[in-house]
Amino acid sequence: MTSIFTWRAIAFDEGTRLLFPQGGIREDPLKLVFITDDNEVIKTTKDAYRLGEEVVIHADWHAGLDACDGADMIFVDLVTTLADPHKIAGYEQFAAAKMAHPVASKVPLVLIAPEPEYELDFMAGWPDFVFTHIRKPVNEKIFRRVVTYI
Repeated sequence: MTSIFTWRAIAFDEGTRLLFPQGGIREDPLKLVFITDDNEVIKTTKDAYRLGEEVVIHADWHAGLDACDGADMIFVDLVTTLADPHKIAGYEQFAAAKMAHPVASKVPLVLIAPEPEYELDFMAGWPDFVFTHIRKPVNEKIFRRVVTYI
């Protein structure tokens, strides 16, 4: 299955390097996988990552997990994983599949939680499953900051 969007932003010049706050220099571009069907999250993703990162966006979480080869981080919109609105069972199915996936299981996960008003029937969690947690509405600053955690 092909992704909704895949792009490699044009860097400022051929020699652009990504500098990290920890003092490291990274020669290869970051690969970020997003699982979302939310148009605002997609727009913010496009606006936030434009320095040479490879960004892959899937609406289907199965395809998103399969796109994780070489990924540095996977961002998952919790609402996109739900098979039925407000029912956490879809997210639980995604989580079990990620933990069992031979590649995606090793990629740090950023959970994009719904707005505070969005009600779920339950919330499940597993130790060390979520690398970090952000809440909608998202913005460029939040997305840029999260990748400095790698």
